[in-house]
Amino acid sequence: MNAGGRAMPVRQRHAVVAGAGIGGLTTALALARQGWKVTVCERADGPSAVGAGIVLAPNALRAFDAVGFDPAPEAGRPPGTAMAMGLRRPGGGWLDRADPAVLAARYGRTPVALHRSALTAALAAELPEGTLRYGTAVTAVDEADGHAVVRTASGDLTADAVVAADGIHSPLRRHRFPRHPGLRYSGETAWRTVLPAGSAPAGIEAAETWGRGERFGTVPLADGGLYAYATAVVPEGYRPADVRTELLRRFGTWHHPVPALLERIDPARVLQHDLYDLAAPLPRLHDGRTAWIGDAAHAMTPNLGQGGCQAVEDAVVLAHLLSGPDVPAALAAYSRARLARTDAIRVRARRAGRVAALGHPLAAAARDLAFRALPARASLRALDDLFDGFTLPGRAG
Repeated sequence: MNAGGRAMPVRQRHAVVAGAGIGGLTTALALARQGWKVTVCERADGPSAVGAGIVLAPNALRAFDAVGFDPAPEAGRPPGTAMAMGLRRPGGGWLDRADPAVLAARYGRTPVALHRSALTAALAAELPEGTLRYGTAVTAVDEADGHAVVRTASGDLTADAVVAADGIHSPLRRHRFPRHPGLRYSGETAWRTVLPAGSAPAGIEAAETWGRGERFGTVPLADGGLYAYATAVVPEGYRPADVRTELLRRFGTWHHPVPALLERIDPARVLQHDLYDLAAPLPRLHDGRTAWIGDAAHAMTPNLGQGGCQAVEDAVVLAHLLSGPDVPAALAAYSRARLARTDAIRVRARRAGRVAALGHPLAAAARDLAFRALPARASLRALDDLFDGFTLPGRAG
């Protein structure tokens, strides 16, 4: 109240998000819907149409529900086209096969698979005008007078909170945690591409095929396209001169539809990335008025399909906690709420990758036998802590 007894206007709080990926945009949307002013700074000059698919598991879909966002309103969540749950051998035999109806009954919904660019575009479309700033890299964050000062080439921004969603190689993580060991190479590289609707053979199921030190996966997307990916155990930095020749050499004799897909891919739209995760957990997921989310916070290998899903969980939990009045207390609560869960999933994804990438014939044969003998109920129970693990903690401050 002022001297005349009138209420003083409440200052709108400002958050700066470094990075316009899935986690950064989800955070921006969740905070904007709580009344925050949000500025998203993205180093790229604009959104990219080239990219990969993402499977939104039930935990990510529930997190989106919490902020009132439907990532695929027109998809109808068709059963059987959502998630690479089936495991096969290179000859085509099944090691494990999940029934989407059983998944839906157990977890309340069926996973949804989308092109990453479609998801980021849908998130960006929900943001207030002027939120996104492309071509604006965040170079540093300083603390001053109870606020954060965000340094960019376009000028400084003052913020009540900063969200570091700046990816697996996060400069802000390296700056604030200089003694952290950083990333660890998993031993595998991955090729990813999306075939547009109508360009892939009909009737392809969501599945992943395990060979010896090599994998190939297919995931039908909600828009009718097909996400295809492959991994191989290779030295770090290995880059073949001809992508199609390399993939045909490795996978050209595998079961249908793998050879047919390799003949139809556009090599110019194939992404190759070596697979990394954090060598160790961060000591905390916040420092001062900055919080880390997604790959910047807990980079993990894609073996559980949870990297993007955990970024969505991070974003929704962080925004939920920031609805309280005390920003430092909210960020500390965010670390407490998210660090143990995300690190456990990071470690589990690493272990799963080691099993999937086994190259010795006897070890791979024993692995395949174990998966064939595993009861379906046990396979589902192994997913419970992933798919049922999202919760919103009590607010802090």
